[in-house]
Amino acid sequence: MDASDKIFSGSIPECYDKLMVPLIFEAYAADTAALAAAYAPASVLETAAGSGAVTRALAPRLAAGARYVVTDLNPSMLDYAAMRQEPDERIEWREADALALPFEDASFDLVLCQFGAMFFPDRPAGYAEARRVLRPGGRYVLSVWDRIEENAFADEITNAVAELFPQDPPRFLARTPHGYHDVARIRADLGQAGFTDIQIRTHEKSSRAPTARLAALAYCHGTPLRNDIEARDASRLPLAIERAAQAITARHGADPVTGKIQAHVIVAAG
Repeated sequence: MDASDKIFSGSIPECYDKLMVPLIFEAYAADTAALAAAYAPASVLETAAGSGAVTRALAPRLAAGARYVVTDLNPSMLDYAAMRQEPDERIEWREADALALPFEDASFDLVLCQFGAMFFPDRPAGYAEARRVLRPGGRYVLSVWDRIEENAFADEITNAVAELFPQDPPRFLARTPHGYHDVARIRADLGQAGFTDIQIRTHEKSSRAPTARLAALAYCHGTPLRNDIEARDASRLPLAIERAAQAITARHGADPVTGKIQAHVIVAAG
């Protein structure tokens, strides 16, 4: 993972929330919220919360007296998430590193992390931190994207943009969001952190966009793929978006467009 892969700043948080969240995150956020709420936790810690898609889905499902601590390493993303959230006295917003959580042992009934573990520089360490702050009998709910070939728009955009930079193709999407997909490795990393009861299920969904261009814009403006492109030649960002849109249209036809997305959803305990 490149250092720039973790930089969600500038216009990225707003573009991410307005474009990427409806495109690929909202459907999984609803499922994650339902899964987490089914355990009726009195205290929840969310790590790598991003722009708050899960937070908005889960908060209404929690009990009136619940404690919900929402964290992210990127202050820009956390600030945007807090701005988007309805006023709620149960929610505490904290800038925090998932690999060094500023909370006491056995503080939470449930820890959740939707599509954040791929960004952890040391995943077993991050998982060990989640386990440390869980109370006995608590659960760690997380999700990660499956390989990029199982996620249509991401794969098509990556290949289209690569053609503009054949000597040094921007590989953010394949390298990081879709770079941690091997189920055996995920299970081993969680086991190394001390979890003994690990359930992993793979869920396929559909990603829909009103236009192919909007899908291309979402990935090229709402993720660090933008940093990847601009580091090579910022003047080619508009062309990258156009080529990406053309690739989606060639595969999925006239607008609106629909593509497959797929992710692993994990519940760990013990």
